[in-house]
Amino acid sequence: MANRQVEVFSAGCYVCEKVVSQINELACPNCEVVVYDLKEKCETNVCKNKAKAYGVKSLPAVAIDGELVDCCKNKGVDFEALKKAGLGQ
Repeated sequence: MANRQVEVFSAGCYVCEKVVSQINELACPNCEVVVYDLKEKCETNVCKNKAKAYGVKSLPAVAIDGELVDCCKNKGVDFEALKKAGLGQ
């Protein structure tokens, strides 16, 4: 059986570290978990390039077998919602 590639994008914060820990606990023997700490950056920019290619907009985020998982899509700061909540007023 082929390994399942699990890529976790993190900022190294408490929330991200908790997610990384839980993913490592849930991972099966066929899961290869790779953690990209975007705060620390990667020597080759692979983490930045992958995050951009997958459309990562908030952290933590998880991609499995080359695709951002639905729970991690379309997140991030919604500036229109912030304005409606009073930002800039």
